[in-house]
Amino acid sequence: MNAPVPLVRIVDDDASFLNAVARMLRASGFEVKTFASAAEFLARPELDLPGCVLVDLRMPGLSGLDLQEALAKEGHKLPVIFLSGQGDIPTTVQAMRRGAEDFLTKRAPKKDLLDAVNRAIDRDARERAGRARQEALRSRFATLTPREREIVEHVVQGKLNKEIAYDLGIHERTVKLHRTAIKTKLNVDSTAEITKLWIEVSE
Repeated sequence: MNAPVPLVRIVDDDASFLNAVARMLRASGFEVKTFASAAEFLARPELDLPGCVLVDLRMPGLSGLDLQEALAKEGHKLPVIFLSGQGDIPTTVQAMRRGAEDFLTKRAPKKDLLDAVNRAIDRDARERAGRARQEALRSRFATLTPREREIVEHVVQGKLNKEIAYDLGIHERTVKLHRTAIKTKLNVDSTAEITKLWIEVSE
C-alpha cells in the first residue's frame, strides 16, 4: 500500500493571501488544502494525514496560537509554521516553545517558506516513524506475561540468573526458560538488545 501524500494545510482568513500561497505551493509540487478559519480546519477529518500546517498568527475567532494549542490537546502532532503580517518577539517565543517549526512574516522570501515547509514535512515523517516504532515495541512487550516482565525488569538492571531467581523465589532454570521466551517474543538475541528495547519503550 502506498504511503499517503503529505498535505500542506493553509489556514488564513485573508482569501487573497490564502489563494496566492496555495497556488505557489501547488506549483512547487505540494498537495495543498485551504481553510478560511481555525475552526473550519479543526472540524475537518484530514488531521490524521501526514504533512504540516501553515497558519496565520492573527485571525478572527481562534488565533493561530489557539489552533496550535487545540492540536496539542487533541494529540495531533502536525508541525506548525506561523505566518504573520505583524509578528512580535514574545509571540514568536511562545509559539516556538510550544514546538512550532518556524515563524515567518507574510513577506518572507519564497525560498524561506518552501524551506520551512520541507523541514516541517520531513520532521512529521520522522516523528510518525518514531511513533510507529514505539507502538510496535509496546505491542511486543504486551505479549510478555507478568512474570516475564518482572524478569525483564531485573535483566535490565544487569542481574545474573541466580540473582533473579533468588529475588523472585524461583529456580534458576526457570529464569533461563523465561529469558528464552522473552527473547523469542521480543525478537532479540541478547541481553543488550533487551535492555535497549526496554529503554526505548520506557521513553
